Amino acid sequence: MPDYKLRIEAEFEAVEKMLAAFPNRTMNELSELELAGVAALLHNFYNGIENVLKQSIRARGATVPSGQSSHRDLLRIVREHNIISENLYFDLSLYLAFRHFFVHGYAMDLVPERMSPLADKAAKVFKKFREEICLHILQS
Repeated sequence: MPDYKLRIEAEFEAVEKMLAAFPNRTMNELSELELAGVAALLHNFYNGIENVLKQSIRARGATVPSGQSSHRDLLRIVREHNIISENLYFDLSLYLAFRHFFVHGYAMDLVPERMSPLADKAAKVFKKFREEICLHILQS
């Protein structure tokens, strides 16, 4: 098994473990500290996605983007290489936007109503992501 497949599998396991840490309550029921924790989990979720995407790009022999727009460029490149579908690209772009907010914002500015759809849909998005990535790996 190529090395990148092992790294992707390790990322999948890490994301699954992180998804299991999401609280079973609604965002409005969480304290500010718990909400900040969920925000960190959403950030980590997208970081895991990006780590897999980087491995997928490297497996294709392409260069992983760097610089100020590298996160946005990475998502665009994997879409252009048909590694992910258009629908998944749209879903992941919402997590990318949250990642940007989380990195550059303050925990006091978190809005439960904006985070709730992301947290609620994360497992479903990850399932679709894993299916598409595994399909891509089998074709490599």
